[in-house]
Amino acid sequence: MKKIVKLKNNEMNEELNIEERRFGVILEDMDDKLNLIIDGHQALNKKIDNNHKEFQEFRGEVNYKFGVVFDELHLIRNELKEKVSRDEFIVLEKRVATLEKLRK
Repeated sequence: MKKIVKLKNNEMNEELNIEERRFGVILEDMDDKLNLIIDGHQALNKKIDNNHKEFQEFRGEVNYKFGVVFDELHLIRNELKEKVSRDEFIVLEKRVATLEKLRK
């Protein structure tokens, strides 16, 4: 009777060992997959950082160019304020014409 019990205990230990090994294999597989996810995440972080830096540089260039455009627009606006409008020009032509007639 003792032999039968010993065999059963041995079989149970073997089954436990097999189950532990299977579980270990599954854990290793999960660990490898998690490492792949972590590597992918790190690669994406690098890409995002690079894109952010490029965007900041681009934004700086655009801001500078807009500043130049606004300065030019301000100069043009001031120059236009100093010029005579068409209506004023017509009035001045009439006055000059009148003065020329009086002079003759």
